[in-house]
Amino acid sequence: MGLLNWLSKDLAIDLGTANTLVFTQDRGIIINEPSVVAVHKNSRGHSTILDVGKEAKEMLGRTPNNIDAIRPMRDGVIADFETTQTMLRHFIHKASSRRRFLRPRIIVGVPFGVTEVEKRAVKDSTQSAGAREVFLIEEPMAAAIGAGLPITEPSGNMIVDIGGGTTEVAIISLGGIVYSKSVRIAGDKFNEAIAQYIKRRYSMLIGERTSELIKIAIGNAYPFEQPKSYLVKGRDLVSGTPKTIELNSDEIREALSDSVSVIIETIKTALERTPPELAADIVDNGIILTGGGALLANLELLIREKTGLPVSIAEDPLTCVVRGAGHVLEDLDLLRQVTIV
Repeated sequence: MGLLNWLSKDLAIDLGTANTLVFTQDRGIIINEPSVVAVHKNSRGHSTILDVGKEAKEMLGRTPNNIDAIRPMRDGVIADFETTQTMLRHFIHKASSRRRFLRPRIIVGVPFGVTEVEKRAVKDSTQSAGAREVFLIEEPMAAAIGAGLPITEPSGNMIVDIGGGTTEVAIISLGGIVYSKSVRIAGDKFNEAIAQYIKRRYSMLIGERTSELIKIAIGNAYPFEQPKSYLVKGRDLVSGTPKTIELNSDEIREALSDSVSVIIETIKTALERTPPELAADIVDNGIILTGGGALLANLELLIREKTGLPVSIAEDPLTCVVRGAGHVLEDLDLLRQVTIV
C-alpha cells in the first residue's frame, strides 16, 4: 500500500457548482478554481477547449457567438457530462506531478440525497477523467469533518453548508447523518435574485459576474451598522444604452430576503425533526455554517435571531468540504464509515 501511495497521488475533490477544489495528502489544497469551461465551436460543429477555471470565468457574458463559457455543474449535480469530464481531466492532470505513475484514488463530495443516476454520473466522469478508484462522500458530512466537528462521538452536531448550487442542513451523530435536507437555494440563487431585483426596480440588465460582485461587496442578511453603497453598470432596458446606478446594502438585503428565508425555514424544519437528546446537544454546540454562502455578511446574526441558538462560521468555510474529504482519505476506518455506495 505504501508503494501504491508513492506511485499515485490520492485526491479529494469538491466538485462544486461555483468552484472546484482539489486536495492532495502531501500538499493540501492545490486547486481552487471556478467550475467553468470555455469552448470554441467551429463552422462544422466541432468543439475545442480554450480555457478551464479562472480564465474561462473571465469570459462569462463576454464571448462571441463561436465561443461558449459553460458551467457544467448546476444545483450541485452534473448538467453537462462531457464538459464536466473535460474539466475534471484538466484539474486531475494539473494536480498530478511527474513522478507519479499510477492513476489516483479520488474521493468526491456530492449533495445529500443525490439520485442513483447523479451518483453514477459523478463516478463515471471521475473515472473517465483518470481515477483508479472513486469514492463518494455526502457534502454535509465532509463539511462537518473539515470544520473539525467530533462527528464520531455520540453527540448532535448541526452543519449548514451553503454552496453555489445547494444548501445542505444536516444533523450528525456517531459518524452518520441523522437528518438532512438539501434545498437548491444557495449562492447562484443569491446572484439571480440580485439581478432580478435590479431588472425589476431599475429596468437595468446586469450579468452574472456583476451580480456576484455586488453580493460580495454589499450583500447582507442582517442590517449593517452603517449602510454601504456600490456603483453598478449595466444596460438600460428602455433605451438600450449603458447606464450606471448606485445601490445600497438595504436594497440588496431586500433582494436576498426570500432566498435567505428559505434557508432559515430549512434550518427550523431540521431542528423540529431532531430527536430530543440531539436537540439538547445542539443547544450547547450551536450551528456551524460552512460553504461560500456562509460569507454573506451578517447571515449568522439573522440565523441566531431566528433560532435562538449560538451560530458560528467555520474557519475557512469555502474549503471545509474538500479538507474534510481529504482527511477521510487518510483514515481508512473513517473512509469505510462515511463514504456512500
